[in-house]
Amino acid sequence: MPVLPGRTRDRRALLSETLPLVFASVGTDYHPFDRLSRWMDAWLEGGGAGSARCFVQTGTSAVPRLAEHRQYLGHAEMEAMVREAAVVVCHGGPGTIMLASTLGKRPIVVPRRKRYGEHVDDHQCSFTERIAAEGAIVLAQSQEELCASLDAALGRSAEAQLPPSGAGPARAVAMFEQLVDDLVLQGNGASKGVVRSAPVSRRRA
Repeated sequence: MPVLPGRTRDRRALLSETLPLVFASVGTDYHPFDRLSRWMDAWLEGGGAGSARCFVQTGTSAVPRLAEHRQYLGHAEMEAMVREAAVVVCHGGPGTIMLASTLGKRPIVVPRRKRYGEHVDDHQCSFTERIAAEGAIVLAQSQEELCASLDAALGRSAEAQLPPSGAGPARAVAMFEQLVDDLVLQGNGASKGVVRSAPVSRRRA
């Protein structure tokens, strides 16, 4: 499969295909996140390929067999992909989640785990559990949950994972920022690594 061209004007063919786009991002952390690449392949192999195109930003992770992919994207490319995507899948990085929320998308989030060598600790697990409880994201902690969430979001199952009623971008962003503030003030492990000094919309975490 072709990879995403570097220049925006060359991406029109990919972004104008009939099938909806599923965009998955592992972020820019140096730890590999091979599980997400494998799980996206498993979903495509299990029938997802007939429902959507899939593009994975891989970072240092394993390259997917069935999805289009590239190692890193610039900020403008990242924003274009999230904006175009029918479904966004990402790791538990606050920057990626915030970008999706700002653009009106409720991402499916797979948190990195320390025991698999995907991060230095499990702060993504604690953080994503908290914001999932508030309805800001769809949390997928297993391959089965990810596949089911993708099917639901694309209308391939009866249990559609839709944003809560009245949850537009402004509400989602405000809720997300409040949750981050609460976690920082509590000083628990979930806030570790969260940086608020720069606008999140310009980060690719």
